[in-house]
Formats: sequence, structure tokens, C-alpha cells
Amino acid sequence: MNRTVRSVATSLAVGFAMYFAARGVWWIEQPTAPLLMVAAIGVYLVVVNAAILWDSATSVRMPLWVALVTLASSVLIPVLVTVSLDPLTLTAPFATWYIGALGLMGIVCIVRRRFVIGWLIVLILVVASSAYLGFFVALSLGLVGSFMWVAVAHLLVMFWDRAVSDTERLAGIQQAVSAWHATQQVRQKERRLRTQFALAVAGPVLSRAVASRGALDAEERLQARLAEGRLRDELRGADLLNDAVRDAIEDARRRGAVVTVFDEGGLADVDEVRRAVIRDELARVLRDAQAERWIIRAARDPVTAVTVVGRAGSGGQSDDDAVDVFHEIPRDAPER
Repeated sequence: MNRTVRSVATSLAVGFAMYFAARGVWWIEQPTAPLLMVAAIGVYLVVVNAAILWDSATSVRMPLWVALVTLASSVLIPVLVTVSLDPLTLTAPFATWYIGALGLMGIVCIVRRRFVIGWLIVLILVVASSAYLGFFVALSLGLVGSFMWVAVAHLLVMFWDRAVSDTERLAGIQQAVSAWHATQQVRQKERRLRTQFALAVAGPVLSRAVASRGALDAEERLQARLAEGRLRDELRGADLLNDAVRDAIEDARRRGAVVTVFDEGGLADVDEVRRAVIRDELARVLRDAQAERWIIRAARDPVTAVTVVGRAGSGGQSDDDAVDVFHEIPRDAPER
């Protein structure tokens, strides 16, 4: 679409450039210095086509040197046209072709994002035409039209650039929303799978508890407590769990320990390889120490991924004295 709009605009600009050049050639009275008129037309054709086409395939913005040459030619062309004609013919249609021609050059500079150069060309056109023809005469011969077309071109370019910017921003927002939606779907699927896994383990024991109205023997009560803990772990801290961690937590609970797992997103930005190492280290910490209460927490911290605290029984001790294990697992692998 963008390519089509650009090619149409280029074709229109070249067509109008040829039209204004033809007006200059189609003189009905012989110029006093025809070579100067031809020189003005030649300079105009070369410069305007360079302004339209130079590097247009690779960049919308006109090269600076082309813009400066265009600005210089806008000063030269009215002088050559005026000098080449008899003063009595300065207002003839073939003599005022440069008014529309310089207006087109200003439009080309505006469209190719040289706004200052484009408006300087308009200013030069106003000064030159007013000096050679008279201000009000120049207005009646097309100066108003040239000014208005440059202003309209500037407005259209501003609206176009804003529309492109808004489109790109909306496309970026849409991509972000799509990525977030996909991430949420993956997380929901993971939660469903983990819940199904936990229910598969805890389901039989919980069904037995419901069917017997809570009349369970000691082994069944232990299994029910382990199943309830497994279900809670899967819902609260699934990212922290693998088979080794699950087994270590179950062993601790079988010994009578209370294990609480909190996952607050501490592993959210950790790659899968490092996650596996962290889980293995967590399982090793749980196996290597004896405590009556374990608190495993994965908080959003720039340094620490998982904090493991093991407490002994209260026994009248203060909280600080009751801490048997305090272990922090870093997010990044330690340097060797």
C-alpha cells in the first residue's frame, strides 16, 4: 500500500513538473533573451526531477544537498525568466509559469520531509514575484494557489506521519497483548496440569476421607495429610517443585515437620537450566537438615531466587534462636 501511494505521488509530481515546463516553452511572444528562458526551464527540469527522484526508492527524506540545490534554483529561476522577457510580457501565461513551478518544488520538499527548505522556497517565490510583478498581481496569477498547495501538503504529511506512528504503536500494543495472552494461556494450562497431577495423587485419599466421614486410621490420616500438603504445594509453588523436591518435602512431612511453600515469582526470569539446578539444591538442603518447620519462599529479588528457613520447635526459645537452617539460593550460578 505504501509503495503504491509513493509511486502515484511520484508520477503526479513528475507530470505537473512537465506541465509547468511546457507552459514556459509555449511562448506566444518571442523572449528578448530566449536562451535565458530555455536555461531557466532546463534548470527547473533537472532540479525538480532530482528533488522528486533522488534516493526516493530508499528514503522518504530528501538528501540535504539536493534540498540546498533546490533552494538555490528557486532564487535563480525567477531571475532568468524575468531577464529573458520584455517588461510588457511579464504577466503573460507563459511568463508566469515559474509561480506554479516553484510552488511544486516547495511541495516536493515538504513531502520529502524538508519542511524548512519548502517554506523558504515559498518565501522566495513571494518576494521574487512581488518584486517583478507586484504583490497583488502575483496573487491573481497563482501565488495564492502555490501557497495553499504547500500548506495543504504540509498538513497531509503531518497527518500521514501521525497515522503511521499510531499504526506502529497500535501494532506493538497488539503484539504485546498477544504475547501476554499466549503466556497466560500457557500458565493456565500448566496450572491445570499441576492441579490434575495433585488431584490424581490426593484424590483417592480424599475420597476415602469423605466416604468414611473422617473415620481414618493413623496411616490413612498420614496419607491424607501428605495428600493435602502435596495439593497445596502444587497450587502455591509449582515452579519450585520437581520429583526430588517433592520427595524431600514428603519425607520431611512423614517425620512430622510442617512444610510451607510460597512461590511469589522468584523464578520468573530464570532460564530452565538454572531452575533445574536451583530445585536440586533445594532438595539437597531439605534432605541434609532436620527441622520441625520449613518455610520455602521464592520472592522477586534481584539476587536471591529461593530462601529456605528451617526452625526447631518453639520450646520457649526466641525466634532467632529457633532457626536451625537459613539457606539462600542465588538466581545466578556462582562464579568459580
